[in-house]
Amino acid sequence: EMDDITQMGGQLGMYTITVIIGLMIHGIIILPTLYFVITRKNPFIFITGLLQALITALGTSSSSATLPITFKCLEENNKVDKRVTRFVLPVGATINMDGTALYEALAAIFIAQVNNMDLNFGQIITISITATAASIGAAGIPQAGLVTMVIVLTSVGLPTDDITLIIAVDWFLDRLRTTTNVLGDSIGAGIIEFLSKDELQSKDAEMGNSVVEENELKKPYQLISQENEYENERPPDSETKM
Repeated sequence: EMDDITQMGGQLGMYTITVIIGLMIHGIIILPTLYFVITRKNPFIFITGLLQALITALGTSSSSATLPITFKCLEENNKVDKRVTRFVLPVGATINMDGTALYEALAAIFIAQVNNMDLNFGQIITISITATAASIGAAGIPQAGLVTMVIVLTSVGLPTDDITLIIAVDWFLDRLRTTTNVLGDSIGAGIIEFLSKDELQSKDAEMGNSVVEENELKKPYQLISQENEYENERPPDSETKM
């Protein structure tokens, strides 16, 4: 129970700041560093091409609603192969909720602190694992993380009724974690395209060779048909001059 509303407001403010800092560290440091280490390309140029998708995610608070814009940004701005985006992005919008996982873990720890419950190392590990698993099952719609957070709280015996404590700020944090989710999906698509570049090029070469072979097979028949048409259209030979 809360006796001091002012104290609770301060704790909620610190919780909000902590979530924002965590999402910023993940989105500005960890994901770009991972992209650079694997691809050796400037991650911020890649992220610049995603600005429209990130703004849409911030406004809609839904990674599923942002999906068409994410397709456009990756394929037109960052020139990511369509074969990669059409597979990675729908899967990522369903299960790759890294921002949601971070949010749910911090929310569970916050609720434990509000209830004066000390979490041991094993419980923190349990929260991390269940938050990751719960984020996979979260739908790509606004505030879906609040529903799956029940799993995280139940795993360590925290009261599920205290989810109401964070509803006041969840509308804002939900937009930020959705933006992080979209960024994570896009970075993942860029990395997968880089790792699959040789295979994609070999597939393109095979398709190119098959097209050439198909054209070569059609070419003789076209020449024969053209020759027959020419013979049919040629006027009969004139009489031999005496």
